[in-house]
Amino acid sequence: MSTYTRRQLSDAPFLAAASGAAPARRPVWFMRQAGRSLPEYRELRAGIGMLQSCFDPELVCEITLQPVRRHGVDAAILFSDIVVPLKAAGIDLDIVPGVGPVVTSPVRTAADIQALPRLRPEEVGAVTDGVRLLVGELGQTPLIGFAGAPFTLASYLVEGGPSKHHERTKAMMYGDPASWHALLGVLTDITIVFLRAQLDAGVDAVQLFDSWAGALSLADYRRYVLPHSERVFAEVADAGVPRIHFGVGTGELLGAMGEAGADVVGVDWRVPLTEAVRRVGPGKALQGNLDPSVLFAGAPVVEAEARRIADEADSAVAMGATGHIFNLGHGVLPETDPGVLTALVELVHEL
Repeated sequence: MSTYTRRQLSDAPFLAAASGAAPARRPVWFMRQAGRSLPEYRELRAGIGMLQSCFDPELVCEITLQPVRRHGVDAAILFSDIVVPLKAAGIDLDIVPGVGPVVTSPVRTAADIQALPRLRPEEVGAVTDGVRLLVGELGQTPLIGFAGAPFTLASYLVEGGPSKHHERTKAMMYGDPASWHALLGVLTDITIVFLRAQLDAGVDAVQLFDSWAGALSLADYRRYVLPHSERVFAEVADAGVPRIHFGVGTGELLGAMGEAGADVVGVDWRVPLTEAVRRVGPGKALQGNLDPSVLFAGAPVVEAEARRIADEADSAVAMGATGHIFNLGHGVLPETDPGVLTALVELVHEL
């Protein structure tokens, strides 16, 4: 890695829990904590496209800081998007409001794969400039960098945008495995460059999002996805920071996802943490897993569910998990009352 001297945050509860140490309090942060649930975010982003925001270091810094100021969470997560490295490399795509990432020319053939550009670190200079600004602003709060996992990126490229059934993706995977692995090899390279650039700039942990991996069977995940995710984690291991792996609807894949090399496995709300530790096995921390919809059910319900998850987490640690980081089982929904999130942070810190 670079000669950058990383911040020493040995007392940060998030890093302690992620690393198998005893945190001073139960750490909590939220996926998509920086976003549309915050009025200050909506005001700042008015009239500015998503990708434009992701390539503006000052905006990246300010948006990332907003939930830390408001909620007092134990970690910031870099404001970005999983398609940012693809855009930076030169792939023609946009994030369409109400739709998501849309790729102008989907990748369907071996020739398409051969023509894909590679990512150079300087092409994400705006992102790393934002990281450096954040490192100077966050004080003792750790910063999580992130990237999309190769399978999820491949799905967007092959389908041309979001997909419910991933039929074109699976057709390539099953019907032309040589092209499939070539595509994931390119995307693995891009993901590694993107994460290493963030690490060189000073992030304190990284999270790999495999948002669509839950569409796969365990056997298919092991055959077509796991080797590439393993390579991502292996290539950033020398940074010496916690590595987190998360997917949606991946309860049946938790054991294999744990094998990919992460130190922390994220769990969505469908699987209790006590069951998750059985599937993942001992020796790794868990992250999660309050259903984001619970935040709409009223304070008594939120408190009861948070206490249940904390109890499950304590049991999971007794069963061999090395720690627990409180989070949602997916991202904060846009209509969430930010006051509910602030109150939840305060409660978790008391548990």
